[in-house]
Amino acid sequence: MLKFLLFEGGLYKHELITDFLEDVGGFIVQKTVAGLDLIMNLAVPEEELGRLERIVAEVKGKITIAPLIGVEVAVVAPTLSRHHLPHPACDIAENLRRHGAKTNILGLARGVGQKIVHSSPKERELIEEHDIAVFTLGNFEQCIKGFKIPLFKDLKIPVIVTGGPYLDSLPECQGYVGGIGRYPERARTGEMIDKLKSVSELAGKVAEERRRELDLDPLVVEPTVVKEEVERQVPEAREALSPNPVTLKIDGVRIKLPYLEYKDRISDMVVQGKRLGDVASIKRSLMRDYVLVKIYPQSMLQKVK
Repeated sequence: MLKFLLFEGGLYKHELITDFLEDVGGFIVQKTVAGLDLIMNLAVPEEELGRLERIVAEVKGKITIAPLIGVEVAVVAPTLSRHHLPHPACDIAENLRRHGAKTNILGLARGVGQKIVHSSPKERELIEEHDIAVFTLGNFEQCIKGFKIPLFKDLKIPVIVTGGPYLDSLPECQGYVGGIGRYPERARTGEMIDKLKSVSELAGKVAEERRRELDLDPLVVEPTVVKEEVERQVPEAREALSPNPVTLKIDGVRIKLPYLEYKDRISDMVVQGKRLGDVASIKRSLMRDYVLVKIYPQSMLQKVK
């Protein structure tokens, strides 16, 4: 099982880390250089963590376990209006990004109110393209419990809900974080920032649980390998202007290239001796016509054949 880590340090002798990753079958998920500072998101075999820690100490850096690396999160607000969207959703999304996640903020067309609240099939399909969904709800317990649960009920991905009231639990979701309702300014106090961290920590636990499930029924090929091969075999993906043009997911990748133009080329890629189109679904994303790759688990491959 791969462990996901955040490395922070300098450029000094950092090639020791890249050489180590090549030796043990690890991956650099993302690399950012700012002057002489270096930040890398790493995927490393769990049994090699001890060796990595010794190398990091030698290059005067530090590593932090970051389970949200390689996780795409949808932060869902009831509407796009200023009443719901700006501050809580942006604060939660930013804190998730600081913990390694790739986030997309979505506003529902009719997620507001008590009589008209609902989500459309296309909205639910778009949310389910992600690994985890975080729903940012309001301040009233009666509204959340009585009317908002259908927004995320029966979604096929794990759901975390935030809201103003403090609730012991909420049905149809993997976790609830209270104390984050609607507020008219950015989160600046230590108490609010701790609440945002609680959401990120809960999302990290959900991501780790999902990875443990996949460890019992492994994917045919690792998403990190697919990401690396896409960047090598389809160089246009590296040159795309979108941020994170090949976005790593728990069970696949999102490739930010036009679907019709690249779907056949991506399907015909050979990854670890297998044609990608035979071991993964290659479909059109509802997000800007991108290419969405979902890798099959071993148990499903025989059914597909």
